Amino acid sequence: MKPANFGFSPQRRLKKPADYKKVFAKPVKSSDTYFTLLAIQNDLDHSRLGLAIAKKSIKKAVHRNIIKRTVRENFRLQENLGSIDIVVLARREAIGVPLELLRKSLEKHWLRLVARCASHS
Repeated sequence: MKPANFGFSPQRRLKKPADYKKVFAKPVKSSDTYFTLLAIQNDLDHSRLGLAIAKKSIKKAVHRNIIKRTVRENFRLQENLGSIDIVVLARREAIGVPLELLRKSLEKHWLRLVARCASHS
């Protein structure tokens, strides 16, 4: 039995500014107290993640890095996102929140975005 590959490969990331521009142009949105997620369908056979954690809203690098690690880890564990590109924006309120609360918030966002992107296409 081969173990599942849970790596976060470069193919699963949004890297180019053009990729981010596509998502910001006409996104499907999902927001709550801690995050705003933007998503669009892509032409690939897998989902990709981009992070836009602003220094303006989350001043300390330590806090930005904790949030980014939490988002990446949660995204990496998702298996049923389909073919969507997602950009995650964190809000000031995400600072100092227990990580379990952030994870639950992200779980709800993933489900919401998959449903909305499916109905959008």
